[in-house]
Amino acid sequence: MISRRFLLFAAAMAALPATAWSRTNPAPAPEWLAGPALEALTDRFPPPPGFQRLNIAETSFGAWLRELPLRPAGESVRLYDGRVKPDQSGVAAVIDIDVGRTNLQQCADAIIRLRAEYLRAIKRTNIAFHFTSGDLYGYADWLAGRRPLVKGNLVNWMSVGARPDTRRGFRSWLDIIFTYAGSVSLQRELTILRDANAIEPGDVLIQPGMPGHAVLIVDVAVNAAGERRALLAQSFMPAQNIHVLNNPSGGVWYRIAGEKEIATPDWKFAPADLRRFPPQ
Repeated sequence: MISRRFLLFAAAMAALPATAWSRTNPAPAPEWLAGPALEALTDRFPPPPGFQRLNIAETSFGAWLRELPLRPAGESVRLYDGRVKPDQSGVAAVIDIDVGRTNLQQCADAIIRLRAEYLRAIKRTNIAFHFTSGDLYGYADWLAGRRPLVKGNLVNWMSVGARPDTRRGFRSWLDIIFTYAGSVSLQRELTILRDANAIEPGDVLIQPGMPGHAVLIVDVAVNAAGERRALLAQSFMPAQNIHVLNNPSGGVWYRIAGEKEIATPDWKFAPADLRRFPPQ
């Protein structure tokens, strides 16, 4: 039997212009989930009135982000130690991905996590990020048994023997990245996006510093006039569940182009803070 939800979805897709993004081949459940995802980001957050999702390549980082699994509506953001985040007013939805048991997966780390998971999902073998020191450390290095010995700003290396490629090993490598990377190193990895009205899912708003902050654009909608709106997600300090952000001005979608200030629940950015991952 064809479900009512499927009929409504098919009718909605048929009504969209030919240039609209078509969800023809949704990604399988992410590797970190024990079972199928209950609800994807695209299921819960329709574009604002008069807008449609920006048309992007199905194999792109942005398309992968649109399929991020969400925890049930109303679930609270929790810190790495299990405590509930005191202020939930900025939380629109919690992404169903682990935060770890230590205070590591903070703002820039969450973006690195999602980017690394995407690259692993599309079978990239050259997944690597820089430490704040400038040293590049790849998952292939971890598999080969290469481990950092850090004293101050100096990084030396030791060998512990090769390791197999497993989910647990991948997370161990990520924790090393989270320990020695941050908003400063992540900004260096990204290219400047000068046109704020050219934003795409996968772009980043970032201010480096100690502390700095960074949020990820996880979806973009566009209207007939070419204006774009962004859906944002973050982790924060201390390390906490990655979550989609409410807009303090109302709703969940953010206007970026033409704004002097983009005020999120925890930070204020400017269009000049926009960055993009370079092509692989």
